[in-house]
Amino acid sequence: MNDDMNDDVHDDELFAEEDWDDEEFDAGLLEEELRQAAAVLDPVPAQLQQIAVDAYALHDLDARVAELTFDSLVDALPVRGAGDVPRMLTFQAGEVTVDVEVTAQGLMGQVLPPQPARIEVLGGPRPGSPLTADDLGRFTGDAPPSGPFALRLRTGGDVVVTEWLRA
Repeated sequence: MNDDMNDDVHDDELFAEEDWDDEEFDAGLLEEELRQAAAVLDPVPAQLQQIAVDAYALHDLDARVAELTFDSLVDALPVRGAGDVPRMLTFQAGEVTVDVEVTAQGLMGQVLPPQPARIEVLGGPRPGSPLTADDLGRFTGDAPPSGPFALRLRTGGDVVVTEWLRA
């Protein structure tokens, strides 16, 4: 038997699938180690990173910022004995008002005046989860926002972005 064949047999014995336990493998740890290795071995040039940050800052330059005009955590009177009360939010940008109810099951809301809209729930640098408002301006989302979030609405030719809030 030649040495190459011995190496193949030996490698097959070392890395047999039945010897690996899925509980021992931590994908999150592996991902973090790979990110650290990439940062050390192939870092993003500072100039390129600044260009990316500047470009991202300008991507909604034409958007109107909707001001928070009502937050039930701040503006509403507490009700004794009420548990798991939804958070009610109202945003306003010119003639457009957005009412949002945030619960543990997700969020629902309405764009006023009633109109169809595409809505993104923003939660960081990743693309937001898309929602669609019907002809009456109503929309729902099955996943509650986690951490800081904002809404981006596209109604006709207008873009409206709400202030960022913590869920």
